[in-house]
Amino acid sequence: MPIDKFVKLESTCVPVPIENVDTDQIIPARFLKATTRDGFGDNLFADWRYDKSGNPKEDFVLNDPTYSGKILVASQNFGSGSSREHAAWAIAGYGFKAVVSSFFADIFKNNSLNNGLLPVQVSKEFLEELFQAIEKDPATKVEIDLENQKITLQPNGSSESFEINPYKKKCMLNGFDDIDYLLNISNEIATWEKANS
Repeated sequence: MPIDKFVKLESTCVPVPIENVDTDQIIPARFLKATTRDGFGDNLFADWRYDKSGNPKEDFVLNDPTYSGKILVASQNFGSGSSREHAAWAIAGYGFKAVVSSFFADIFKNNSLNNGLLPVQVSKEFLEELFQAIEKDPATKVEIDLENQKITLQPNGSSESFEINPYKKKCMLNGFDDIDYLLNISNEIATWEKANS
């Protein structure tokens, strides 16, 4: 599945103010039999999103038309639990391009970066400011500037820098997975091999 380039994103947000969301809550284990990424977005947060009969629960944020956008704003310790890559597949498959939290589990963070989903780690204070702004006005827009590693709350210009692995940043800016990256530098590899053989 090709990865979209991520340079700058401006979007409204979907808030999930629940701490310690693990990968089984993001995509329950019963949906893990598939080996391709197709269709996982339909089952994102399935146990919170649907009742036992498969009907949407009106009180869950993904079923609330008030909130929409390409940025998921989550509470701290997001993506803990098992190492399933399907969690990143489900979030990206739903249409999110970035997840903002004050802390991510390392394996989830890496899985996200490998699948073109940008994890943006911010301070607890900035995260709380985001939640409050979105609750006050669901039309609030946030800008994520990957090149400059900066996230900005549009209404008041409040912003914060975030960290990202330089290699993964380069891959995301160019829409590369690991194989695409190697293919892109194949001439440099060939030159090095010739010079060092």
